[in-house]
Amino acid sequence: MLLGQWLGFVALVLSLYILWQIRQMLLIVFAAIVLATALNKLARKIQYQLKLTRTVGILASISIFTGILVCFFILIVPPFITQFQELTTTKFPAILKSSSQWGANIGSYIPAPLIPYLPNIEDLTKQIQPLLKSFAGQSLSIFSSSLGALLNLLFMIILTLMLLAQPTAYRRAFIALFPSFYRRRVDVILAECEVSLGKWVGGAILSMIVVAVLSLIGLLALGIPLALAQAILAGLLNFIPNLGPTMSVVIPMAIALLDEPWKAVAIFIIYFLIQQFESNFLTPYIMAQQVSLLPAITLIAQVFFTTFFGFMGLLLALPLTVVAKVWINAVLIEDILDRWKQIHISYDKSIYDEELTDPWQNPPIETEIVMTESAESIDSPN
Repeated sequence: MLLGQWLGFVALVLSLYILWQIRQMLLIVFAAIVLATALNKLARKIQYQLKLTRTVGILASISIFTGILVCFFILIVPPFITQFQELTTTKFPAILKSSSQWGANIGSYIPAPLIPYLPNIEDLTKQIQPLLKSFAGQSLSIFSSSLGALLNLLFMIILTLMLLAQPTAYRRAFIALFPSFYRRRVDVILAECEVSLGKWVGGAILSMIVVAVLSLIGLLALGIPLALAQAILAGLLNFIPNLGPTMSVVIPMAIALLDEPWKAVAIFIIYFLIQQFESNFLTPYIMAQQVSLLPAITLIAQVFFTTFFGFMGLLLALPLTVVAKVWINAVLIEDILDRWKQIHISYDKSIYDEELTDPWQNPPIETEIVMTESAESIDSPN
């Protein structure tokens, strides 16, 4: 390789290394882009439907978003944290005590030959209690040491406002990074990404609202405490497909165990039916109308982005997949693979046939000359 090629290779490796080191910041930037796209779509709807200026539309969309955040952190988070602390510090020991009593009485219902093979309930209880205490301590430490998360959230919100204020300027700056002959194509791809992200955000919000409403109805019917907070949590966790619904059912079932054990079973059945309706009917219909993502691709993308980027990768797996799908379809498939034409080589058939003939049937000219000279040398007298 030439010196210029080596320098290019070293520059590429260094660029990839730097991007890997700042991957968390890049995810925050991408989250800001997704949020700015959603707010920009809301601002356009307000602007066109109410016939307002863009500045007023942006202020209205920001006000709506701020109101939702304030309501969430003031009305939902404090009682939820209080209930969670009570659950992990005082209620779980009572549940374990009652379960040990139930385990002591269950021996009368089990056949005698099977009793030696069963684990001791008291030993299991003693082993579980330290785990629960450590889990409670870790959960409280997460809430207490959330300064870094708050700073990241603040940075994302400020970056979102900057992108929302001048989207065209930042878009042109990004397009300028590409060669001049491909800039118009990049502009078209960015427009497709904006449309796809807007459709995905709309579909995800609609699905979250439906799940939250159905969960609220089920929890109110069973008389579970903090039904509104848990229903909203179920709707928010529905933002994470496949894993979010499983996480959302744990806390309602644990709270229901404090009241009646059968309510925990009823909550599990209700959440199971809601998620079956959401995953088999609601989400496929919404995403088919909005963004076409195959379920297997969604699961693979979650595992991939979680492995390389952690929890932020899990949260942003679907929007990252949507954007990657648009770029792969536009650049790789349409611009490269679809334009890849087969090279037709023209050749002279007579020459090709001569090359395939057996050389022993048509010996070379040099051999004929040698044989002729040998015959003449034999016939001529010396």
